[in-house]
Amino acid sequence: MTETAWGVSLFVVNRALEQRAYDAVVAAGIADITLAQSRVLARVGPGGTRIGELAEAARVAKQTATHLVGELAANGYVSLAPDPRDRRARLVTLTAKALDVVPIANAEVARVEAEWREHLGAARFEQWCASLGALRDLVDPFDRAPTRR
Repeated sequence: MTETAWGVSLFVVNRALEQRAYDAVVAAGIADITLAQSRVLARVGPGGTRIGELAEAARVAKQTATHLVGELAANGYVSLAPDPRDRRARLVTLTAKALDVVPIANAEVARVEAEWREHLGAARFEQWCASLGALRDLVDPFDRAPTRR
């Protein structure tokens, strides 16, 4: 593999996983959410997340995140409230409707994981996960918690 091919491979693998989870949600009859909205929605933390943080995590402009969050709020997936830490900022939190979607996406992610584990073999899959977790611990500015794999 060339110097940069592994980076493209990470992107392609992530995109495939993300698409499978989204397709499962759509197949379950949830038609009022787009792939772009789902990318933002997936990054809302359990205690809520500021729009600026969502934009950074989803790697979109703040204006784009604001627009997507507005659409998600209009469809009942998130609520917006002033951030108690900074009343000028708005905190995005998941609603019950959004939380109903999570098990659908998670079930598909589990199916993908099983497929990939079978394809790579258990040992290679676990090594791959451990390596990704170690790299995430090094570079993820959004979650400094140690990897739990």
